[in-house]
Amino acid sequence: MHLKGKARLDKRTKNLVKRLRRNEIAVIDHDDIDEVAAASLIEAHPQAVVNADLSITGKYPTNGVLNILKAGIPVIDGVGPRVFEEVKEGATVEIRDGEIYCNRRFICKGKVLGIKDVEEKLKEARHNLTEELDRFVENTLEYAKKEKGILLNNVTLPQLRTRIKGRHVLIVVRGKNYKEDLKAISTYIEEEKPVLIGVDGGADALLESGYKPDIIVGDMDSVSDQALKCGAELIVHAYPDGRAPGLERVQGMDLPAKILPMPGTSEDVAMILAYENGAELLVAVGTHSNMLDFLEKGRKGMASTFLVRLKVGSILVDAKGVSQLYRQHLRVKYLLQLLVAAFIPILVLIWVSPSTKPLLRLISLQLKLLFNL
Repeated sequence: MHLKGKARLDKRTKNLVKRLRRNEIAVIDHDDIDEVAAASLIEAHPQAVVNADLSITGKYPTNGVLNILKAGIPVIDGVGPRVFEEVKEGATVEIRDGEIYCNRRFICKGKVLGIKDVEEKLKEARHNLTEELDRFVENTLEYAKKEKGILLNNVTLPQLRTRIKGRHVLIVVRGKNYKEDLKAISTYIEEEKPVLIGVDGGADALLESGYKPDIIVGDMDSVSDQALKCGAELIVHAYPDGRAPGLERVQGMDLPAKILPMPGTSEDVAMILAYENGAELLVAVGTHSNMLDFLEKGRKGMASTFLVRLKVGSILVDAKGVSQLYRQHLRVKYLLQLLVAAFIPILVLIWVSPSTKPLLRLISLQLKLLFNL
């Protein structure tokens, strides 16, 4: 394998894909690439992916790198941190059978991953899953005890200009299959017109699907400037002690924002915000709700999400994966039935119309002459 192209580097894949262009070489530092990150890389159509870390470690099953390989994008794995020290943004790099060169100088070497390599790691990961689950549960329970008072008692919420009480609320996170799920519930959105809450990059997901978010919640690290400027209310998720790193970015853009200090994820914050403001129904798209979701995010437990879902569960509808339930295809028999139904009234009109009778007689005579009847 011999590839050559311009390098784009970032240790955070979600930041890299914003700059990555077709046929460039993506240089990342991402262990156990999750499916969402993989999908964003695939959409950018890089010539190859060079990973300083291991794309699949075998700790738990994740199909991210497998999806990249199946999309026809080569992955050079485990090249080490030196690639970030020696290769500059935009520099031309060469890949020769796993060896990385820049300015004709050898930089580092990794393994050219194959689908069989990944499948072996997936087998190993499934074997390790029980042990990983045990650690995950212990961590979740430990933190649930610490956080239950903060999360389940009344939270001091900022006052919103958007009316939520008595309305449906759609919370969108840029998670697995979020695009397909949004499309699957498009009729619901058009008919019910729920309050639209984008969680960080979920705001961009809404805009990409043709919807304007009413509220954006998050630490504001993965939402675009365009989304922040769309006119939505901005709620910056802060640490329980009040520190809000994302506030600086928003203030730097001279945009008004409110702070909501709370433990847990920004998804949890969005759900509590909607629930405490009297939402009639919560519909969630792309949210993280199971062990693999959280391990892929680098979290060792899901205490806050567990507690929040206990609290809001009576009005929560999780639409994650709804697009997988039924994929409609137009069957041939239905098409034939439709055509027959359409032609019957046309034939009846032709038969009973006085103006068409001479034409029918002429056609009949022509057929008799043609076939010597």
